[in-house]
Amino acid sequence: MFNHFCKTPLWECSRTLAAVAQGQQPADLVIKNGRLVNVCTAEIQEPIDVAVAAGRIAYVGNADHCIGEGTQVIDAAGQYIAPGFLDGHIHVESSMVGAGEYARAVIPHGTVGIYWDPHEICNVLGMDGVRVMMEDAARTPLKAMVTFPSCVPAVPGFEDTGAAIGPKEIAEAMTWDGVVGLGEMMNFPGVLGGNAEAHGELAETLKADKVITGHYSIPETDQGLNAYVASGVRCCHESARREDALAKMRLGQYAQLRFGSAWHDLPELAHAITESNVDTRFANLISDDTHPHTLVSEGHLDHILRTAVACGIDAVTAIQMATINVATCFRMDHELGSVTPGKCADIVLLDSLEQLNVTATIIDGTLVAQDGQALFSLEPFDYPQWVTQSMHLGLEITPETFAVAAPAGSAEGSTVTVRAMEVASGRVADDEVHVPLTVEGGQLHSSLEQDALKTFVFERHRETGTFGVGFTKGFGIKRGAMASTVAHDAHNLLVVGTSDADMALAANTLARVGGGMVVVADGEVLGLVELPIAGLMDALPAPEMSRKVHHLEQTWEQIGCAMASPFMTMALIPLACLPQLRLTNRGLVDCTTFQFTSLFVDGEN
Repeated sequence: MFNHFCKTPLWECSRTLAAVAQGQQPADLVIKNGRLVNVCTAEIQEPIDVAVAAGRIAYVGNADHCIGEGTQVIDAAGQYIAPGFLDGHIHVESSMVGAGEYARAVIPHGTVGIYWDPHEICNVLGMDGVRVMMEDAARTPLKAMVTFPSCVPAVPGFEDTGAAIGPKEIAEAMTWDGVVGLGEMMNFPGVLGGNAEAHGELAETLKADKVITGHYSIPETDQGLNAYVASGVRCCHESARREDALAKMRLGQYAQLRFGSAWHDLPELAHAITESNVDTRFANLISDDTHPHTLVSEGHLDHILRTAVACGIDAVTAIQMATINVATCFRMDHELGSVTPGKCADIVLLDSLEQLNVTATIIDGTLVAQDGQALFSLEPFDYPQWVTQSMHLGLEITPETFAVAAPAGSAEGSTVTVRAMEVASGRVADDEVHVPLTVEGGQLHSSLEQDALKTFVFERHRETGTFGVGFTKGFGIKRGAMASTVAHDAHNLLVVGTSDADMALAANTLARVGGGMVVVADGEVLGLVELPIAGLMDALPAPEMSRKVHHLEQTWEQIGCAMASPFMTMALIPLACLPQLRLTNRGLVDCTTFQFTSLFVDGEN
């Protein structure tokens, strides 16, 4: 695969690199006195110098002969020299900041490249929205390599989105500079069932000789998984059990071990590495979704590496899983992922293999971050108006909108059993549970005693006025309501609450500000994070967004929720490609059979 992400193509600088390696021409940069984390051989070499020219590595060894009068010299002083970190699966939009600000946040943590799937903005604004984000990212040193969204909508026929992507659009996207593959193919039922649209998207990607990324979220590792891998899907980040990850690696599929802000799969999945004694070349470390508070307080891939080591994975092995393994997964290891001659000079300096703190980040031979601070300037990005005005509800929302009528003929005080979605902190899957509710005034209400909350999803893209109705358990709130336009993957308006009046206030607040996340109680807005960029992001820097989101999480606690990153858990309620029960603007979806189902267990209408 041709790489558009290095400063200089190798064919333009091969003579220069050969001359620098032999001391016939001075290097642009030399890193002295380091300990090399050699991800090719899984060993530490010391002392090692690295010489750089034209943005690429020319020499690894004792580089005294590469130093000339104009050579920049960095003394590593015994620190570890490692390849820059690569995130093999990430949705930038989940950081709630634009792509440029995201780059400024992660580069100081050693991230030099991301394979990002911008399917959040694509669901809202289509291909033009993806282009805007790519333009923002291109202003930064970060190698922002796009896996173009495959499932827009995520599960066709079950939700309404702002755009639709099919084989024709995928064929066009594969011609764009910066697109290296297909975003996560969440429609695995379509792949297994021979769906023409799903396989058409796979075919267009394969014809373009690019990589297909996956999303196989069910605990099945035999015929279905074999079929999915055989269709060309190269990697998958949806392993929740150690046996899932191991099965994928054994079938030659890259198992992407996830540790994001809300999805903490790595501690379980690490057992596939520490207890199986298998070759780890098919294991990657990825974040998937990272909250701005996590980026600011914990870091990015450096944080995930520390977690991997704490889970018993050897530090050098962990670094391989965030560097060369990722580059190999995307068939770019001839350019990225190792500190070896000819590769892009994407390098991090680490204080130790225990703490794994990044002291410097170098991209294409340029020092771009040091001691936790980005060294590149970034002007505010000018988003067009159509990006910042994306709320199109098509109906007036009032407290009466949230009335849930009991089945016809239900007697006052009788019990009606409803299907509810039970969520849990740090877990992607939910459970379908059955909750008995008492009929009051011909209606069903939220039950604080049973932690069963009314849940509504409103279409917000095309003014259809449609909405779905359900109940959710697991948040533990005692009053108020919360709403969000970050509601995967269609990103319609999601409202959960105890009070119809508060639910209406929450919904209308977000309609007024252009989208975001809000907590209200007793007629008062307690916390609001405005996300005017497609209802998903703001143009603020990550530290400022972190403060706003942290305050919002404190308001969740005020209304009774102690869940970590509750909005990230809430955001999965409408995602119909995940088990077991989900709610979209079209209704409740049984995600084990992929059929709509009744709110009422006995099937009353």
